[in-house]
Amino acid sequence: MSTTPGAGHLDDLNRAIIAQLREDGRRSYASIAKTVGLSEAAVRQRVQRLLDSDVLRIVAIPNSAALGLSRQASVQVSVSGPSRQVAETITRMPEVLSVVVAAGPIDLLVHVACENDEQLLDFTETVRALPGVTGTSTLVHLLDLPGPMPGR
Repeated sequence: MSTTPGAGHLDDLNRAIIAQLREDGRRSYASIAKTVGLSEAAVRQRVQRLLDSDVLRIVAIPNSAALGLSRQASVQVSVSGPSRQVAETITRMPEVLSVVVAAGPIDLLVHVACENDEQLLDFTETVRALPGVTGTSTLVHLLDLPGPMPGR
């Protein structure tokens, strides 16, 4: 097992540190150190290397449900012609959490958070009316579970 993180490399200790930060991005280095069996200084150095090499980003993720946005969905969007302009237009809509430009049977995958089904319907109708959009399909999220950490 390697103990020195390189750009794009995740050893077992780096994965353990990232797992701790995924649970709570504000967790102290001392708390992480105790959990993973390193010194606080070693954790601080590892986190800084992971940040410096762009392997790790620490960001604030709002809790959509606590903000009254309890209806989340993925909207699949089909586009005629180049999809980037449509993607950039959709990205500016307030309901949008993320937009993925995809290859395959759909062109865009849009993750949205809405207050209710009516707002979701309004969103999808707005998207359908955009120039270049040829169709949408909406998948309502029933449960959102975190997946395993990449890099394994």
